[in-house]
Amino acid sequence: MIETERLIFRELDQQDYADLCDILQDEETMTAYEGVFSDAQVQEWLNKQQDNYERWGFGLWAVIEKATGDFVGQVGLTMQRVEDEEVLEIGYLLKRKFWHQGFATEAALACKKYALETMKAEQVTCTIRDTNIASQKVAERLGMTRHKRYVKCYRGVDMPHYLYY
Repeated sequence: MIETERLIFRELDQQDYADLCDILQDEETMTAYEGVFSDAQVQEWLNKQQDNYERWGFGLWAVIEKATGDFVGQVGLTMQRVEDEEVLEIGYLLKRKFWHQGFATEAALACKKYALETMKAEQVTCTIRDTNIASQKVAERLGMTRHKRYVKCYRGVDMPHYLYY
């Protein structure tokens, strides 16, 4: 699994449900998703990550701070549809109390390195809602640049996104 100076990654499991609720049911964190998830939607999200581990061998992973053992958030690799193609994406969602401490960038850089060096991926991307400036800045710190604007329909809402790589 992936490890950085401050973080350890592991697969999400059912014991992470409450921590996922802290993220997926936080109004500010979920602005880019047009609202918070219900309890059932959080469970579906967790189930999807576990399915992704089976299907792809990767997904969003639990990110744990080494020094404290605290659940920082979920960061990892997913397959995302961008118009007519599927792309390998680095995704990151952290608990709000861990924002602005460099954790998203540190974890996402580790995922980028894992994708390119271990998985031998030709390219890794970030797909980010046009209003999510903080996530766009993380992608830029990864050395990525904006290449395309497209519209993604999620939860019944057309959401402009940018594709970074």
